[in-house]
Amino acid sequence: MRIGITGHSNLTAATTTLVADALRDTLGAHRGSNLVGVTCLARGADQVFARVVLELGGVVEVVLPAADYRERKVKPDNTADFDALVGAAHLVRTMPFDTSDRSAYMAASEHVLGTVEAIVAVWDGVPSAGSGGTGDVVEAAHRRGVPVTVVWPAGAERSR
Repeated sequence: MRIGITGHSNLTAATTTLVADALRDTLGAHRGSNLVGVTCLARGADQVFARVVLELGGVVEVVLPAADYRERKVKPDNTADFDALVGAAHLVRTMPFDTSDRSAYMAASEHVLGTVEAIVAVWDGVPSAGSGGTGDVVEAAHRRGVPVTVVWPAGAERSR
């Protein structure tokens, strides 16, 4: 089962734990090597998803939005986690963009949608503030007919 992820990058620490538990429940039926998690590996929901997929015995495929993604978008306090998840990935693909921006993010998400059977959205239901946000990816999934499971546990919050 190929499952993609979209979700907020600004989860609070407590929400990260809630989301990880909810993802274990959501993905648990697909436990094992038949589970392929496809992610852009952004901080927050994407990285929590990747860790849960690996914990459940699945494999992770990474779709990086642009060539400069790591150097430009991965913050120093997240570099070790990002690098470890890239290192654990079965496959890493970089989209043909030089610069990480909203159009590159949306293109990467569209690529993910084109390679999965379903998507999980760690989403509070608030529309995106600009192109390429979680709400935009959910809308794109609906247009494509990709099933979406929204995960937003009770008590979940985004940091400001």
